[in-house]
Amino acid sequence: MHAMQRSPYLLTALAFSLAAALPATAREVAPGSEDMQTVIRSEAEALIKQGRTDAISIAVVRDGKATFYNFGTISRDKPQAPTKDTVYEIGSISKTFGSLLLAQSIVAGKAKPGDELRQFLPGDYSNLAFEGKPVRLIDLVTTTSGLPDNLPDFSALAKDVPPDQISLKIAQALNAYSQATLLKDLQSVSLATAPGSTPKHSNLAAELVGVSVAKIEGKPFDQLLATRIEKPFGMQSGIGNSRKALMATGYKDGGAVAPALDAPVILAAGGLHYSAADMARYITAQLKGGNAAIDLTHQPAWRSDNKTIGYNWVINTTMDGETRLSHTGGTFGFSSLIDLYPDADYGIVFLTNRSSGMLQGQLWQMSDNIMRRVWGESPGFSALKTTLDKVGYAHVSDTVAQVRKTWPKLTLSEDDVNLWGYALLKQKRTPEALAIFVYNTEQHPKSGNAFDSLGEARRAAGDIPQSIRDFRTSLELNPQNENARKQIAEMEAADGKKS
Repeated sequence: MHAMQRSPYLLTALAFSLAAALPATAREVAPGSEDMQTVIRSEAEALIKQGRTDAISIAVVRDGKATFYNFGTISRDKPQAPTKDTVYEIGSISKTFGSLLLAQSIVAGKAKPGDELRQFLPGDYSNLAFEGKPVRLIDLVTTTSGLPDNLPDFSALAKDVPPDQISLKIAQALNAYSQATLLKDLQSVSLATAPGSTPKHSNLAAELVGVSVAKIEGKPFDQLLATRIEKPFGMQSGIGNSRKALMATGYKDGGAVAPALDAPVILAAGGLHYSAADMARYITAQLKGGNAAIDLTHQPAWRSDNKTIGYNWVINTTMDGETRLSHTGGTFGFSSLIDLYPDADYGIVFLTNRSSGMLQGQLWQMSDNIMRRVWGESPGFSALKTTLDKVGYAHVSDTVAQVRKTWPKLTLSEDDVNLWGYALLKQKRTPEALAIFVYNTEQHPKSGNAFDSLGEARRAAGDIPQSIRDFRTSLELNPQNENARKQIAEMEAADGKKS
C-alpha cells in the first residue's frame, strides 16, 4: 500500500463506517459510543501487548482541562509504572519550541521571515545559496532549506560500525561536537535543492534556528527556552539532569537500552525532554489563542498540492474542515506525537520509551482512532458514502459536489481519499475502489502517489495494460518511485512468460 505520508510525514490509518448522517455539526451528529478513558486504555494496552513500547504516557487537553493516562513500565530491569511526571525524550517535537522562539522574535520586530540565514552567522557562508537563492529563516522552519539532515554526517559515522553500536557512535560524536565546530563544518556543505522548494527533514536546519534566535536576542538558546516558554507556560526544564530520577529508560527497537540524545548542539532539533504534565501545559498554551507568536507558528508558511507546513507544524485539514497541527518525534530510544485541533479546543500528546521505524506511524493511527471512536466519523463523509452506495460510483465528482451543498465544510484530502480507496479494496469492493482512485487522480493530476495507487488497484482488478500505463504516469511524475518500477517489471515479466 502506498498511501501518502504525513509528516515526517507519516501514514495514518482511517476506519470507515457506513452510518448515515443528517445536517449539523460533527460534534453534535456523530458522537462516539465510547468514552475517552475506555478508548485510550484499549488503544494503549494493545500497543504494549504488540510489543511496540514498554511505557506510554498520554496527555489530553480538552476545553482547557488536562487528563493523563499512563500504561506499562518505564524500566525492564525494575518494573515501575509511568506517571504524568515521568520524563521522556521528545525528539523532533523540540523543533516546534525553537520555531516558537523565532516567531516571538519576528512578532517583536527583531527579525523577518525572509531574512537571510547568513546575516545571523559569523564568517563567510556564500555556500548557503542555491543558484543565487539564499537560505532564509522561513526556509529553516518549513523544512525547505535544502540543507543536509545532520552535521556531523550520521551516515558517515555509521560506516563500518556494527548495527547495534551505531546509535552509541552517533551519540558520542554529538556529545563531542561543539557549536563552533558545527559552524565551521557548515561552511563546507552544499544545498541539495533551492531554498523554499522542497520539504525534507533536516536536524541541521533546526539547530540553525537555535543559533539564529540566540544571535537575534543576544542570549543563549537554553536561557530563551526557560524564560520565554517553560516558565511562562508552567513547564519544568527540558534540559539537563535535574529530573534524572524521573526519566524513563529508552529502548531501541530490539530491546537494548538506548543512549541518551541530549547533546547541547542538538537541543533545538531533538534534544529536549519533558513529562506528560509539561506537554499538557505546552498544549494548553498552543490552544489558548490570543498569542501572536503562537498564532504565527500555526499559519501556513509553505504549501504544495498535498502538503502544508507552518513553523515546523505539519498542517492538515480534517474532513469536517477543521485544522489539525501535528509533529512527531523520535530519538535512539523514544517515540512521540503531538496532535492539535485548535478549532475543537482539543490536543493530545503520546510519549513512549521505544524507538522504532513503525512506532511513530502507529501513534498517528492511535490518535486517529481515538478521534473516530470518541467523536465518531465525519457526518459529511458518512453522508457522501451513503449517497454513493445509493446512486453508484460512476460519477464520484458529481456526487461529491452534490453532498457539499448540504455539507459545505466536507474536505477530502489526497491522503484521505487514497486511504478510502485502500479501505474499499480491503473490503473486496474493487470497482468502487477504482472509482475513488480515479477521482483522486482527477483532483490531483500531478501526484505520482495518486497514480501509483490507481495502478495498484488496476492490477488488483486484473487490468494489466492500464495498470502499467498508470504506473508509468506515476514514474513520469515521480522518477524516484521504486514501487512503480517494481510493479511494471513484475507485470511485464509475467506477460512475457505467458507469451
